[in-house]
Amino acid sequence: MAKYIFKRLIISIITIWLLATVSFFLLRALPGNPFQTEKLLTVEMQERMMAYYGLDRPLLEQYFTYMKNLLNGNMGYSLKYTNRTVNSIIASTFPISADLGLRSLAVALPIGLALGVASARKRGKAIDYICVVVAVIGVSIPSFIMGSFLQYAFAIKLKILPVSQWETTAHTVLPTVALALSLMATLTRVMRASMLEVVMQDYIKTARAKGLSEGRIVWSHQIRNALIPVLTMLGPMVTSVLMGTFVIERIFAIPGLGQHFVNSITGLDYTMTMGLTIFYGTFMVFANFLVDIAYGIVDPRIRITK
Repeated sequence: MAKYIFKRLIISIITIWLLATVSFFLLRALPGNPFQTEKLLTVEMQERMMAYYGLDRPLLEQYFTYMKNLLNGNMGYSLKYTNRTVNSIIASTFPISADLGLRSLAVALPIGLALGVASARKRGKAIDYICVVVAVIGVSIPSFIMGSFLQYAFAIKLKILPVSQWETTAHTVLPTVALALSLMATLTRVMRASMLEVVMQDYIKTARAKGLSEGRIVWSHQIRNALIPVLTMLGPMVTSVLMGTFVIERIFAIPGLGQHFVNSITGLDYTMTMGLTIFYGTFMVFANFLVDIAYGIVDPRIRITK
């Protein structure tokens, strides 16, 4: 186990280094510079700004300087936000996005898995059709439409919840539901398909032949084995949700991390884009590592031997 963890740690470090390297050179290959969109800046002023941030130096020198600062935990200053470091922006906005993501996962995970199990167990019956319809609707309707509908219904018409912002617990209800619905629908579909595949396996028939109770068969054999595909998609899903969703945050005016992903790219904010990419990639690598460990816990047949 220790050998496996060490091996994965080395692979993770190499992955993050490759991600940072490729992102660095791809960003520098984009046409223009970060200050061309500033209408009040003359060409001479743009050149001075480029020199101030070291963007006029040779590309390899910029790369090694950035990587050296990155190893010290310094992601640099944003090129668009005056006197604000990338570290401080992430530190102030990530907790908000993570809060929204955790609330949504807390709602979507139990309900989605429960609906998937119920749908598979009652295949062809009324509850199955209801779960399938709910899942299809949740997947088909874009989050910005669902968010707008919830605002119109519960904030404007019924006036029981705030329209937007992120201040009190009441402000968190609508964005949490809007984000959780699509997650719940995806989990329901995956869990249902996985359960339908598991219930047809020979070991389920063997368990019944041995006289095991239906409850034990469902919990110990069906659900446990059906969770493997769910775990596979859970790592990327959790990462994307915790990192912030631009659409939901924009609709509900939530000052989270998601808005900076889009703004940094459109504004050619090199340091901000690099910082967010590395932060997201590191989180993704760590989440996938935890998923690999969880495989062996959920399914005893999977053993970490290499």
